[in-house]
Amino acid sequence: MRIARFSTGDGVSFGVVEGGPGEEFVSTVAGHPFNQVQFTGERHPLSQVKLLAPMLPSKVVAIGRNYAEHAAEMGNEVPEEPLIFMKPSTSVIGHGEQIAYPVHLSDRVDYEGELAVVIGRLCREVPVERVKDVIFGYTCANDVTARDLQKKDVQFTRAKSFDTFCPLGPWIQTDLDASDLALTTTVNGEVRQSGRTTQLIHDIPALVAYVSAVMTLIPGDVILTGTPAGVGPLQVGDEVSVGIEGIGTLTNKVVSRD
Repeated sequence: MRIARFSTGDGVSFGVVEGGPGEEFVSTVAGHPFNQVQFTGERHPLSQVKLLAPMLPSKVVAIGRNYAEHAAEMGNEVPEEPLIFMKPSTSVIGHGEQIAYPVHLSDRVDYEGELAVVIGRLCREVPVERVKDVIFGYTCANDVTARDLQKKDVQFTRAKSFDTFCPLGPWIQTDLDASDLALTTTVNGEVRQSGRTTQLIHDIPALVAYVSAVMTLIPGDVILTGTPAGVGPLQVGDEVSVGIEGIGTLTNKVVSRD
């Protein structure tokens, strides 16, 4: 199922996206989709709703240097254990929303296309063999980064935490084997990143087990699994898209924050 969070102008709802390209519609569900999905009977053409970030996570846990070629292009060694950092919930935006470039604070803002794991159950210290039981689904993500500030500060907090620096969407795909998916990032239609989740150094079960050993995860929390090689700068006016096989495409335009 493709679970979307959307607005019709009369409020915010969750729904299931159904139908083929050009004929897609959203069937509204009652309550929150982390529980059993119950349809209300209300349907909307997808073209007539505004897609929002598919969840409002309490936290976004990101993984650094989880593709060997990306670690190399940044001049870093591959970490022996997952390298984790946080992005605040206030950095989250949805498909079609604008990435705000802080032009007076940063001279280099990069895209980083990633597969995002959405947690569906309250969990802690999850064994690798039970990770599939706590995953609700997957979505596309862009770990937008002020690269100059990251290098200046050494640690990642400021560079990763600006409002709008965590686009997620367009929806959550709940029925998916994420072990071998193609990921492509484009800027203004030009391919900049192309990788597969088979290239992850630490795979999804290992990541969820590792993170949940550190902190309790709650429904809606997001783990960003890392970005393949090919990261690079964005400019005001650019349109950046992250497409993942079996999920869809997340697209955002870059505007000046100031």
